[in-house]
Amino acid sequence: MEKAYILSKLIEEKGLSRRAFAEEIGIPATTLQSMITRGVGKASVDNVIKVCRGLGITTDDLERMAEAGVASPRDIPETIAAHFDGEEYTEDELEEILKYAHYIKSQRK
Repeated sequence: MEKAYILSKLIEEKGLSRRAFAEEIGIPATTLQSMITRGVGKASVDNVIKVCRGLGITTDDLERMAEAGVASPRDIPETIAAHFDGEEYTEDELEEILKYAHYIKSQRK
């Protein structure tokens, strides 16, 4: 997904026009419009950072959203996986692993 499209969608989610958003973050509305129509890669780094900060995301978040093909930071997949080669766990060890997983989940706020 294109970064410019993602930024455009996030600005829409804020409920602001592009002009109002540009004023809010301190860049000319024409600069924001150019970034969205010509592409983020053609914009200055400073302006990309300003737009991302105004949207409450980092440039890394924007990159991950583009790679994942999503238009919202809450849709970025976050998967933690483990792979173990050649070792089998005993029933007791598996039970301990499950207990630990339940403990970790219980610590969520």
